[in-house]
Order: sequence, then C-alpha cells, then structure tokens
Amino acid sequence: MSIFFRYVFRQSASALLLILASLGGIVWIALALKQLNVVTSQGQDAFMLFKMTTLALPNLLAIIAPFALLISALHILNRLNGDSELIVMTAAGANVWTVARPLIALGLLVTVAVSFVNHVGMPWSLRLLREYIVQMRTDLLSQVMQPGSFTTPEKGLTFHIRAREFNGDILGLVVNDNRNKKEQQTYLAKRGQIVKQDPTAYLIMYDGHILRRTSSKEPAQIIVFDKYIIDLDRLDQGRNKTFDLKPRERYLHELTNPKKDDALFAANPGQFRAELHERFANPLYPITFILIALAAAGQAQSTRQARTERMVIGFVSAVACRMGGLAVNNLVALNAAFVPLLYVIPLAASSLAAFFIIYNARPRKGLLISDRLEDLLKPIVRRLQRPNSSLAGTPPGHNSDQPPQLPADPYPQPHLPPGGPRT
Repeated sequence: MSIFFRYVFRQSASALLLILASLGGIVWIALALKQLNVVTSQGQDAFMLFKMTTLALPNLLAIIAPFALLISALHILNRLNGDSELIVMTAAGANVWTVARPLIALGLLVTVAVSFVNHVGMPWSLRLLREYIVQMRTDLLSQVMQPGSFTTPEKGLTFHIRAREFNGDILGLVVNDNRNKKEQQTYLAKRGQIVKQDPTAYLIMYDGHILRRTSSKEPAQIIVFDKYIIDLDRLDQGRNKTFDLKPRERYLHELTNPKKDDALFAANPGQFRAELHERFANPLYPITFILIALAAAGQAQSTRQARTERMVIGFVSAVACRMGGLAVNNLVALNAAFVPLLYVIPLAASSLAAFFIIYNARPRKGLLISDRLEDLLKPIVRRLQRPNSSLAGTPPGHNSDQPPQLPADPYPQPHLPPGGPRT
C-alpha cells in the first residue's frame, strides 16, 4: 500500500466511525425516548432500558452504515479538492482510481460488516430483545405490582392485587382489559401464579370468573372457571399472539427452509421472501454509494460552487437509489416478480456511476459538453438581462443588437486643406 492509500483510508475510516457514532447516537436517543415507559411505568431500572435500546440498534445499523459511508466519502473527496491535493495528484499523472482504491477497500469492509449484521447480529439481538420483553412483562406482575394499588402499564389495561405470598403467588387478582372496544373483559381470581416457559410466560388463575361484554346493548357474559391461563404476550397489542419468530428474528437457514407447520410463514410468505432478498441486496449499497461519490466529486475541481453542486447531486442520487430499493422491498412482499428489480437498482446505479467515472477521467478534445451548453446559453441570458427597449425609451424599429450611435458634435472642427493652414 502506498502512502497516499494509507492516508486516504485512514482519513475516510476515521470520518466513517465518527459519522456512524453520531447517527447511531441519534437513533439510540430516539429509541430510548420511545421506550422510556419501561423505567417510568413498568418498574424497570435504567440498565434494562439501556439493554433494550442497544439491542434494537443492529436492526437499523444495516441501513445507517451505507449512508455514513456515503457522507464520509463525499467529505474526504471535498477536502482533498479544497486542499488542492487532487489537483496535485492529477498533475503528477495519477488518475481517479488512485483515489478510488482506498475508498473501495473501505466500502468492502462495510459490505462485510453489513452482511454480518443482516445474517447474524440482527436475528441474535432481536431474539434477546424478545426475551427481555418477556422478562419485563413477568416482572410487572410478580414484582412491580404493589398490593392494594391499581397499576396501568398501558392505556385500557389495569391490574389490582390484594396481597402477595412469600412463594410469589398472587391473591385477589383483578385484570380489566378495555383495549378492544368490541370485546371488553374483566378477570377475577382468588389466586394466581406466574409460570415462565420459553419463549414466553403465563399467568395461571385459579377459582375465578370472567365478565365479558361484546356490545353495550347486550348483557355481560359470566364465565366461571377453576383454572384459566393467560399468555402474557397478549398484554402487548404490538406483538403477535403466536410464538413464531418474525422474519427479522430468524437466521438464514430458518428463512430459506421454514417448517411445514409454521403458521406465520403460511400466513405471510411474502414477508419471508422480502426479508431474505433484502439481506442479500442491502450489502450492495456501500460499493454503490462509493462509486456515486467518486462520480460526483472524484475529479479535481478548482471552483467551489462546482464542487458543492456535484456533492449535492451525488448525495441526492444515492438517497433516491436507496429509497427506491426500500420501496421495491415492499413490492416484493406482495409479488415475487419484483425480486430481480431489488438487485437491478444498486447494480444499475453502480454501472452508471462507473461509466461517469471513466468518461470524466478520459481526456477529450475541445470543450466539454457543459462548456458548450454554457456558450450556447450565454446570448440568451444576456438578452434576458438586458432591459426592455420600450421601457428604456428606445425608438421603435431600433435594433438593440447594433451599438448605439453617438450624437453629432455641436461644434464641428473646420475643414483644413491639405498641407495645413495657410497664412
């Protein structure tokens, strides 16, 4: 590796880590504010909040990392242009690929990292997050609830217990669930137990009855039971009532070969197909973003305005490319015919960016296309900037393209004969 390679790679990697830490910190704060009720209303400590928000980060880092790489590449190329380092390298005979090699090497490292997160890090973190949620729900009933007080972990759901024994059993349990307006239920039991069984936990109630009302016009239904079991996942409306893992919580072999009796796969096969292909298409974007950055700002530019315009065009093009990929991913969940388009978008963007890199790096005779367009537009711009002839008092029929005529001299000089004045 040359000195220039190590220099550009070190600078771009440092910028990437700084930008990735900044974007990750912003996302972490947003997740922490969203899950703040874990500490305030559900009796968990701050360490549990930290673990839950941190485990949710790998799910978003796979999308954040390519954008952090794009920003760092544009920043490094702009700084090399601003410090005239690209101009010096070009004058010394180096081409654009001299600058591209360290950036592409960094892009390959980000590609490997994104692939690892997609196939290993994200399923592992989401599964562990599910276990913490089950533990949190269990602790809510077994530890957080105080005898004689009403606890409302979320709107429409209220718990009340009369006492708690030393072995953890609950006495005098009341559960009122009004979250579903079409079916309101109230559970009353003399005794209850919390039983943990992976991947969830259960509330077992003894000697009680259920008051169920399906309509305000009909009387309530009363169901008497000796033993009744409630799945604690039902206390969270955002989670599935089944124990099946979501597509993002599964490893690669579980996506490609689901079980025959998998109820979630039978109900939503499109989500499994979209998640599978997204894990392979997402690692293509780091190299695509590097090529877009090189096509936009990889050439030596001496004008600051031209550099700014190229950077804006490159950033907008990369964002549009990624947004198009996310939109196609939603279409893949609906129709398998859109699967090739999920790979065509990053590959086509990479090919187009590579074409512009080669086209701009090749010496050409005459003026550039942009310069020729500027020469063609100059007369039109000059004509538009000139004031209107009628407002300026120009007589009709006067041609504004001809130079103005100077007025006649009111004191003309006398005509002298040849040879000068005679005495």
